[in-house]
Amino acid sequence: MNELLIEKLKWRYATKSFDRARTIPDHDWSTLEEALRLTPSSYGLQPWKFIVIRDQKTKDSLLSASYNQSQIADCSHLLVFAAKTSVTAADVDRLVDASAAARGIAVEALSSYRKVIVGDLIEGARSAESTEWAKLQSYIALGNFMTCAAMLDIDCCPMEGFVPAKYDEILGLAPRGLTTSVVCPAGYRSGDDKYATAAKMRFPKEDLFEYIG
Repeated sequence: MNELLIEKLKWRYATKSFDRARTIPDHDWSTLEEALRLTPSSYGLQPWKFIVIRDQKTKDSLLSASYNQSQIADCSHLLVFAAKTSVTAADVDRLVDASAAARGIAVEALSSYRKVIVGDLIEGARSAESTEWAKLQSYIALGNFMTCAAMLDIDCCPMEGFVPAKYDEILGLAPRGLTTSVVCPAGYRSGDDKYATAAKMRFPKEDLFEYIG
């Protein structure tokens, strides 16, 4: 399994050209959905919504807001990571209630946990940065998604080259307290994508790792 993981990570790349004729099977997408659902987040708050776009008309409408990058329109599934623009006490209460139910304990047993979250993200200094905090959380989900997709031989291309305000407008996100953080087209590489066989460049381990102890 160790070798398989490394093999898949070497196989994946930021796909530049998707085969529009190929669609991700429902059973594979269900696996990716569950992988996304299981993504860790700070405090376990999960301050995101995963918007999955399969409708061709909607994908086409987002093309100009993505600097006409063809992956947006040609992919099987366009995954939009939308982050919450604010964290509220209601969000914390929902987390605490669900956690207590999942663990079979009283809500009161998590009162200190609730106090810490509220003191940090709602009443603390970071409350003014909750949107950026939520966007950073969504990148944890993005990394998880890309690795899991590679394990299933599904291609993807993480993208920041788009206009968030346009995405928010087209998808109606602002009234829902959401904003686009990052997008990731997913599907299968086309046979003529020259980047599929390009050598992968990564700096040597000696430049990247520092061990203490």
